[in-house]
Amino acid sequence: MHHDDFNFEPVLGLPEALPAGEEILWQGAPNPLRLAKDALCLNWIIGYFTLLAMWRVGVSSASMPFTQAMGHGVPFLISGIAAGGLIYFVATVQARSTVYTLTNKRACMRIGAALNMTLNLPFVQIGTAQLGVRKSGIGTINFELIGDTRLSYLMTWPHVRPWRFSRTQPAFRAIPDAARVAAIFADAAETRVSEPQISRSTATQSKLVAE
Repeated sequence: MHHDDFNFEPVLGLPEALPAGEEILWQGAPNPLRLAKDALCLNWIIGYFTLLAMWRVGVSSASMPFTQAMGHGVPFLISGIAAGGLIYFVATVQARSTVYTLTNKRACMRIGAALNMTLNLPFVQIGTAQLGVRKSGIGTINFELIGDTRLSYLMTWPHVRPWRFSRTQPAFRAIPDAARVAAIFADAAETRVSEPQISRSTATQSKLVAE
């Protein structure tokens, strides 16, 4: 039997069993490579070390043969590969510890590699959602919250829309088949928000209404 760090969950990705009338419509997790590129700046890091290597080769070639100067760029390339590998490892750990969930009533996010936490976002607290999709079909869904709901940017990073500090927008980041997931969310949210909201009145108020 394999070891599961989250085997205490009654339902995968959720801290408690679903209440009556609620069902899971979709579950998924980020693509590690795409998460590394979008959230951890993998491409920028690799590009930075590549430029350093090219600069070092260019400087050295002014005083020695080009073939010999090329060797001076190797340490920078090795450093870039090591940094890229570390970033990809971090992204993989983040992705493996993450479960995004859509039910017919809310969006949920189990996030955090070292400090695990679960965010519950009822559809009535989500004003709008923005979808960004790449040619591969991998994309991100950002949720703009309404009302007094506030989230910490640092606590929820990298599962947030970048550079939105004052009003943090949680996000399903780097998910495969993002357009289909967005359609599931849109249909479920529209159904949920359009349901009549029934509030409980006091016995006195009920009596007055009956009369």
